[in-house]
Amino acid sequence: MSTKNWSFKITPVRIILMALVVFSGLLAVFRLFTGLGVATNLNDQWPWGLWIIVDLTAVALAGAGYSIAVLTHILHIKRFNSVTRRALLISFMGYIFVLLTLILEIGRWDNFWRPLVSWGYRSPMFEVFMCISAYFLMQAIEFGEIVTEKIGKPFHKWIIKIMPVVVIIAALLPFGHQASLGALYLAFPDKLHPLWYSSMLPWFFLISSFFVGPAVVALETILSSKLRKEEVDMDVLKGLAKISGAIMIGYLALKIGDLAVRGVFPAVFAGNLEGNMFLLEMVVGVIIPILICFGLYGRVYNRHTNLPQFTRELPYTSKQEVNR
Repeated sequence: MSTKNWSFKITPVRIILMALVVFSGLLAVFRLFTGLGVATNLNDQWPWGLWIIVDLTAVALAGAGYSIAVLTHILHIKRFNSVTRRALLISFMGYIFVLLTLILEIGRWDNFWRPLVSWGYRSPMFEVFMCISAYFLMQAIEFGEIVTEKIGKPFHKWIIKIMPVVVIIAALLPFGHQASLGALYLAFPDKLHPLWYSSMLPWFFLISSFFVGPAVVALETILSSKLRKEEVDMDVLKGLAKISGAIMIGYLALKIGDLAVRGVFPAVFAGNLEGNMFLLEMVVGVIIPILICFGLYGRVYNRHTNLPQFTRELPYTSKQEVNR
């Protein structure tokens, strides 16, 4: 149990962040009172805007919590314990953002509760809603274990007792909604190029969320440590990067195998826009990060500074953003 006192110092960065929260709140109120069409310029003929990218990418970036939880609590890799709470906070904040965004994006926001009593169990969106809601509840309990160290101490021992079950459930739930986000695209075979459209999309979405999680933790650790002038444990960060790299190797192998099985592998080298964009995504977002992670550059330069480590993590997260 931590014995350090909590503190909240007002800094310029926190002032900016609080101002953004207030501004976002005003925009949310505007949307709720004026309707979805006025606020977003969407209609029945064009129901999805570019900002749907936020839903599909932000929820994967919030995967830091369950990926680190699997490493530390399921696989018992203790060297990553130092970033467990950091990952939980990133994930908890990310899923709060995702849930609020989903509520604001539905046409009748006052009906957000209906999936709880009227199950559309054949819809991928229903699974996304239920899994995200259940996962958020599990994260709230996990975060409560930290809060009750200082506030509501009598409840702390009870939360500790149920934590093993909570952690296991929380580690399993993302398998549902991350895969279901990929399943959404299965309904649009005419909207996606054959290079991207595949029955493996749910698996690709799931795997990408797992390799981006450790990378997000590494990025946040470097940035926050710089701001707070704290020491960075580079061995932990390099370990996280190599785990991401190993998962990306599996991802790349599945991608190539999927293209070959579906008979569209020659389209990668067709020289058209789609083929070139696919090559760009794979080379810049997958192959180069893998080479950096396991190559000489990653071993030598990170002995002296964490700036190369910072730039090394960027392709991991940017690849997932571009793909989705």
